[in-house]
Amino acid sequence: MSSSKQTHDHATIKAWVEKHDGVPAIVADTAKTKSEGILRIHFPKHSNSSSDLKETDWDSFFKTFDDHKLDFLYQDKKADGKESTFHKFVDRE
Repeated sequence: MSSSKQTHDHATIKAWVEKHDGVPAIVADTAKTKSEGILRIHFPKHSNSSSDLKETDWDSFFKTFDDHKLDFLYQDKKADGKESTFHKFVDRE
């Protein structure tokens, strides 16, 4: 059985992303400043195309994340027990 977790703890998010070989990113052409834009987690080793994503630093990523009062919904394992990279950003409750 798979289950999701939800957090806004920066250390937990960063650890999950790095464990899965991900990097913080924004959708290109959505940022007016360095700390804005539509947030994404990019997995360069698992992706064929990243032309619409621009890697960003963690400080800028978390500034946008906190400014928009977001939570990170993520999954560690799939139902079959394999590693999962499922995640999404949701409004903080």
